[in-house]
Amino acid sequence: MGRFDSYSGLLSAFPYAFRESDSRLFKSYAVVSAVLGGLFAFLMAGALVVLISNTAGGSGGSLTLSRTFYVVLGLFVFLPLVSPVLFVARRHRRALSVNPAYDAGVSTAGYLFVVSVYLGVVASMPATYRVAGEIASRPPPSGVAAPLIAVLYGIPPQFSPVVPLAGAVLVYATHRWLRA
Repeated sequence: MGRFDSYSGLLSAFPYAFRESDSRLFKSYAVVSAVLGGLFAFLMAGALVVLISNTAGGSGGSLTLSRTFYVVLGLFVFLPLVSPVLFVARRHRRALSVNPAYDAGVSTAGYLFVVSVYLGVVASMPATYRVAGEIASRPPPSGVAAPLIAVLYGIPPQFSPVVPLAGAVLVYATHRWLRA
């Protein structure tokens, strides 16, 4: 077996799946998810460093819990983002009825997950918030997407994580449905 015939972990799964897949849609998703995953990991690591530095003087308890919450929250976004690439890499490595329809299907679900994360952020936006000491309001829905934005604004902020959670479930359900 040559050096590039398989993969040994998360980072090497991306080029392996990219090389092995015949689906252009999947190849585009592999690139997009690698860039977004790297950016997200960088931002989460930075946020965790800031959180630790802000809470370094305190004792355990709720401070430790909030640090753990950052990591868990990050995994709930990062794993569904990269899982289509890992699913495809695994199927190609094991030669499990490899077909471009599977690759395209899970990458489509991956793209929908990325959109659902954005929509979840829109849904979590409060009606008013403070910026530089002044109270600002979220922009009113307008344009072609106004009905969708109005629905997202109608979701209570505490339920906004349901939107990306639905996208994550879609990624896994698509994998399960297309793998047979």
